[in-house]
Amino acid sequence: MKREVVAILCTLLILGGTCCSVKAHRVKAGPPPRISAGPPPWAPAHGHRRRFRYRYYPSVQVYFDIDRGLYFFLHMGRWYCSPSLPPGIKLERDFVILEMETDRPYLFHHEVLRAYPPHKKPR
Repeated sequence: MKREVVAILCTLLILGGTCCSVKAHRVKAGPPPRISAGPPPWAPAHGHRRRFRYRYYPSVQVYFDIDRGLYFFLHMGRWYCSPSLPPGIKLERDFVILEMETDRPYLFHHEVLRAYPPHKKPR
C-alpha cells in the first residue's frame, strides 16, 4: 500500500509539473504608452466646437466679443484686440450678431464685408 501511495504521488508530481510552466519576461520602465483613441477627458467631444458670438458693427468694421467683452478693430492696416475702443471710433446702434468657430473674427473679415458692407453716408 505504501508503494501505491508513493507511485500515485510521483505520478501526480510528474503530471502536475508538465501542466504548469513559468515564463519570465522583461518589463520596460518608463512612461505608459499613449493611447490616442479620442480627445483628452477635458476636451469637448468629437464634432463639438466652441462657438464665439460677436456683435459686428458694419459702419466702423468693429467686432465685439459678447462673452469675453473684447473689441476687435482695424487700425492702420493691423487688427487689434482691446477691452475698450480708441477715442476715434464711435459705435452706432446698428449691429449684426455673428456666430463663428474662431476667437479671431478678423480672419474671415473679407467674407463678413461681402455679406455686410459698410453703410454709405449720404452726400
